[in-house]
Amino acid sequence: MKFVDLLKPQAVKVMASCSSKKRLMHDIADLAESAHGLHAQTLVEALLERETLGPTGVGHGVALPHARIAGLEEVLGVFLLLEKPIDFDAVDRQPVDIVFALFAPEEAGVEHLKALALVSRTLRDAGLCTKLRANPEPATLYTILTEAEAVKAA
Repeated sequence: MKFVDLLKPQAVKVMASCSSKKRLMHDIADLAESAHGLHAQTLVEALLERETLGPTGVGHGVALPHARIAGLEEVLGVFLLLEKPIDFDAVDRQPVDIVFALFAPEEAGVEHLKALALVSRTLRDAGLCTKLRANPEPATLYTILTEAEAVKAA
């Protein structure tokens, strides 16, 4: 699995501001709807339900919200960079400004876990996160994310 399989250029967005975690879930769903043709309300409900199991803010300003969606054929992602970090109930209690959301088919056990591991491993790289934060241009963010994996593989 590769970032280019999960993320389309149109699924990357920079947001000037977001008022809350719940509002962010709506913004994630709206982006997924426009980029991947998914139903936004279904996504919001699934993301919020997943958050009740435990926060997906993994620390160092990064959140990886994810949910399984009935009828989905493949694992898909969206990426948001927030210009103003928000409280996300992260494990380290730090506000979040890098958000990579994943949506997986209900039956996609291993594929979902592989995608989560790939995104988590990549966004654990402090240098990469610094680069993402310094480039608030969606096309540049997409390139940074998709090339980070290629550099590690080389």
